[in-house]
Amino acid sequence: MAQIFHRSTNTLARVSIYGALLILLALGYVVDVMNRTSYLTDVNTARSQPVPFSHKHHSGELGLDCRYCHTSVEVSSSAGIPATETCMACHSQIWNNAAMLEPVRASYRDSKPLEWTRVNAVPDFVYFNHSIHVAKGVGCTTCHGPVGEMNMTWRGESLYMRWCLECHNAPEKFLRPRSEVFNAFYQPPENQLELGRKLVQEYHVRKVTDCTACHR
Repeated sequence: MAQIFHRSTNTLARVSIYGALLILLALGYVVDVMNRTSYLTDVNTARSQPVPFSHKHHSGELGLDCRYCHTSVEVSSSAGIPATETCMACHSQIWNNAAMLEPVRASYRDSKPLEWTRVNAVPDFVYFNHSIHVAKGVGCTTCHGPVGEMNMTWRGESLYMRWCLECHNAPEKFLRPRSEVFNAFYQPPENQLELGRKLVQEYHVRKVTDCTACHR
């Protein structure tokens, strides 16, 4: 029986199959790289706000404790967004005629909350509890980035699951003493692993990687 296909057809078939696989792998790699860029994660991208609030000025330069504005961070899953009354506690006395603070004064006069633009958020199918992390020695800047240096707040980390698991798999690399949790300029010591292992024991930290811990 005469040969229908030329012998080179086998080579072309192999090249086509391997080429298709390489293209798929390359596309997967490109998608993964794109998925990590700030274009999609919003990391290091400042968000526009109704009032140009500066964490650098309030937390960094004035030294205001995070808990002054985020009052529920130690007792609730949510850190809390400060009410206008919190802002006016100071700004009824200082910078009380500044044009940039007119939205704050209007909010106070009209009893209408300011509509802040959310910077850090996890999807609705993810459960995150601020109070648990604070109690276990996870600092604000570990997740939120160098807040004390932010004139306009940006997202410090991607908040992707792979990023969360870096800490959940090895908490000793990230924990700090509870007294330093709200320190906007805390720097890990040279003996971080030694300190971290000690805090893991002291704070009874478990390596929680079960899906139901976050996906409820």
